[in-house]
Amino acid sequence: MDPYEVAKWLHILSSTVLFGTGIGTAFQMVWVMRRADPHQVHGVASGVVIADWLFTLPAGVIQPATGLWLVVLTGWSLSEPFLLLTYGLYTLAFVCWVPVVRLQIRIRDMAAIAAKANTPLPPEAIRAFRIWLALGWPAFIALTFVFWLMVTKPLLWG
Repeated sequence: MDPYEVAKWLHILSSTVLFGTGIGTAFQMVWVMRRADPHQVHGVASGVVIADWLFTLPAGVIQPATGLWLVVLTGWSLSEPFLLLTYGLYTLAFVCWVPVVRLQIRIRDMAAIAAKANTPLPPEAIRAFRIWLALGWPAFIALTFVFWLMVTKPLLWG
């Protein structure tokens, strides 16, 4: 396999893992938080946190590395307008993801305490979930737009 095919395959695979894990874990968190059962929330949030470390983080690191590799291999300028927009959108997604991970950990921990005490989820966990959800939408939209940019490579300006 030539280097371009390897880079392209790794880039597509990591984007699939990044996007798929994001959608899958988001669905699970939304679904379990609707019930607000601390035992279930703790179990699901624990899995979501682990999935972020095992899948999202490595894929999120591989994406820009393989993207840069592809840019070099294809001869695109690093300052192509569609690439500049991609960098910004990817950064937005990352800036949203970092606090989301911290919120997931807080929700998990609060659910564990509530489950042990046999009490409902505290209002702070619901508030953390609302912030988590609000940060998830810009990241999801940004990554969706990145997919579009990578497929179409539009002439944006200049």
